[in-house]
Amino acid sequence: MRHIQDKVKLANGVDMPWFGLGVYKAEAGDEVKTAVQTALDVGYRSIDTASFYHNEQGVGEAIEASGVPKEDIFITTKVWNDEQGYEETLQAFESSRKKLGVDVIDLYLIHWPVGGKFVDTWKALEKLYHDGLVRAIGVSNFNIEHLETLFEHAEVKPMVNQVELHPRLTQEELHAFCKNHSIQIEAWSPLTRARIFGHPVLKQLAEKHGKTEAQVILRWDLQKEIVTIPKSVTPKRIEENADIFDFELTAEDIEAIDNLHTGERFGPNPKDFG
Repeated sequence: MRHIQDKVKLANGVDMPWFGLGVYKAEAGDEVKTAVQTALDVGYRSIDTASFYHNEQGVGEAIEASGVPKEDIFITTKVWNDEQGYEETLQAFESSRKKLGVDVIDLYLIHWPVGGKFVDTWKALEKLYHDGLVRAIGVSNFNIEHLETLFEHAEVKPMVNQVELHPRLTQEELHAFCKNHSIQIEAWSPLTRARIFGHPVLKQLAEKHGKTEAQVILRWDLQKEIVTIPKSVTPKRIEENADIFDFELTAEDIEAIDNLHTGERFGPNPKDFG
């Protein structure tokens, strides 16, 4: 992982960038367009959005205006909770595809494991995949028990599981389970929404490597083979977050960050999700 456009090969052979831009809470219109345009200018080639973010159209417009060929950009979006179910998901997908202005979406995810819904939703994703409308399908916020339930009904296993993952919530058991089933783990909120910044371990490592604490955490993700999508709408920070390919953490550095795990979450716990 020496370049921002380095990729991991998913279980079905599709190449996905290790590093991308998340646009959660980026406002529709100029804010999200500027963020995406900045990221593409810096060299990002993966953009992660969702119908729930209400900014898919802005993402699509920024990609269209960027001059970067669409086939070079890996686009992820997600079906939201009140859109789940078989027919509902097919309709939601079509809406997302039109807003993004693409014929094929690279990665389509179930946003949360809605009880009594996510199996039918997965069947819709499988249809979209078999029909060639998505290049890869996966889930978000699925714990092991959700994945095991899905396996009982799935013809195609998820290729990606995007979850809250950061130094306070390292998700080691889930990561190992996914790796054993050829599911690529992906981190949302990798920087703990800045709540861990200032921790002595991170400050020491940042000083050691001449980097910011954010850059140290993002490098930790990559060296642990975790796809990561830090969110920012600030051009300087978007550029700074990507400056993580000219240094390497030692095994001792990685262990020190691993030891910051407390199990603390900053988002909902999927096991309590109705």
